[in-house]
Amino acid sequence: MLLTSGLALVAIRTSTEFRYITIFAMIATLLITQFVAQSLTAPLDEMTTVAGTISRGDFTRRVRGADRRDELGDLASTINRMADDLEAVDRHRKELVANVSHELRTPIAALRAVLENVVDGVSEADPETMRSALKQTERLGRLVETLLDLSRLDNGVVALRASRFEVWPYLSGVLREANLAASQRGLSSTSGLHNRTDVHLHLDVSPPELVAHADAERLHQVMANLIDNAVKHSPPHGRVTVRARRGPHPDSLELEVEDEGPGIPEAERHRVFERFNRGTAPHRQGPKSDGGTGLGLAIARWAVDLHGGGIGVAESSRGCRIRVTLPGSPRPRD
Repeated sequence: MLLTSGLALVAIRTSTEFRYITIFAMIATLLITQFVAQSLTAPLDEMTTVAGTISRGDFTRRVRGADRRDELGDLASTINRMADDLEAVDRHRKELVANVSHELRTPIAALRAVLENVVDGVSEADPETMRSALKQTERLGRLVETLLDLSRLDNGVVALRASRFEVWPYLSGVLREANLAASQRGLSSTSGLHNRTDVHLHLDVSPPELVAHADAERLHQVMANLIDNAVKHSPPHGRVTVRARRGPHPDSLELEVEDEGPGIPEAERHRVFERFNRGTAPHRQGPKSDGGTGLGLAIARWAVDLHGGGIGVAESSRGCRIRVTLPGSPRPRD
């Protein structure tokens, strides 16, 4: 419109015929329309191409022009964020399959070797050989059970059965089971996986009549995994302390499990609750410490999340201290 008005003004002042002005205006309008259409359709074509590659499983492509300050820039940013999320999910899926395959292959290979020796007559089916086979079988069972727990938690099918209970006798029972599992070398326990008897477990509950509101079974799973992890990383004849304090809300609870090991570097603290994360080798001090499956702390985190609580690595002058907070009973609505 402005172009046509300008050309008309030029025609009046220069006595140029309007037919020429009309032709020039049409040509200029077509060129400008083509330029505008190209600037609009080119990003859309690129977005279509990138979306097609994403649908075929290639998450490496990104849309250019995400820094534009218009609707196309917003759409490009959204597509790029979607591609980032899908790439992360695909990477985690591949890592999960690889790690699960590795974890299953180790006990299966050991169990197969034991059974082949018995079948071939290399070794007798004596109690010691059968205990070795049983240990590998139960390791498989523990891995499958933890994977099933994670699957249930991911799908949201685990319901909480929360109730009020006294903290001191409850945690005393958890520690007794941990000691019993260690004395039996972990062969019959699915929650306490360590086999060390040199580590002292200490319970500190204040006040002694402390009461909490939580799912006792799920909380047992949390505490058993945290204690097992602390014992594994404790130095010889070390000490693991379990503390319980009243939280800020009714029946809320603050728990801590602290060991005397080398601790967790600050750079790794955000990863310790990831699935199959085992930390780095220098942070393992237990004699003949089995690294485990790397699922225990992930299970603990999900169980705490179910309660609406929090779990994390707290600052400690020595060793590692894991802190768990549970919100307690829900407040009555007004």
